[in-house]
Amino acid sequence: MSEHRLSEIVIERPRGGMRISAKKLKGYRKELNQITQVATEDGLLSPYLIKTRRQSKWLSDHLGPLRKLLQSQVGQPWDQVYSRLCRDLNPRTMAGQHVIDHLWAFVEQHVEMIDGLPYTKQRQWHWNGERPSLADSYGTQFYVHPETGLLCVVPKVCRRREPKPPNHEIEITAYEQYRQIENIWYRITFEVLSFPFVWDMLLKEMIDAKKALQTYGRKIYAAKKRQCSKRDLKKVREML
Repeated sequence: MSEHRLSEIVIERPRGGMRISAKKLKGYRKELNQITQVATEDGLLSPYLIKTRRQSKWLSDHLGPLRKLLQSQVGQPWDQVYSRLCRDLNPRTMAGQHVIDHLWAFVEQHVEMIDGLPYTKQRQWHWNGERPSLADSYGTQFYVHPETGLLCVVPKVCRRREPKPPNHEIEITAYEQYRQIENIWYRITFEVLSFPFVWDMLLKEMIDAKKALQTYGRKIYAAKKRQCSKRDLKKVREML
């Protein structure tokens, strides 16, 4: 791929969407009427209409060639790669500057290596106080090595997802739930604990208010317990 045509390839991709007027989109007139009503209620001298924010067409840059070009330059000094791009793209033009702007979304220049992984110096830390690694970034795919100055690929760390624990309890209402016990689904009905001691059908023992709070978090007890019917099992499968 020629670097001289890179700016044309990126910006000349056809726009996405439908080839129809925005006025023909469903809800267009209704949205304008709502805006006009709000303007009138705000005390303006005369109603006005504003163009809808939804458009039938949108811009769609073709960034695949830029990504492939950077991939072919991995291992080369970044200063040389950037100089060639600036010479061929001419960042003083609008098309060239447009490609350069996309370039910074792929390449991170200010990098610090920690335990063999690249970390950005500019991006803010996560809300939990952890410093973000470029390996966890979805946009940045390349970085400039802080010591060698070479263009490198961001390593992708394979993180195994913890298996989701099976759901053995499904809330129906505030006082009813489906619960799986020894691979059998039951429908449990709870009631408010109004006596000092009551028999709990789940725990199979007498409980008081203290025990109820420790077990269920409320002053309730399992008053009824019955095995689910076919209709109940169908609902359980839908709710899982």
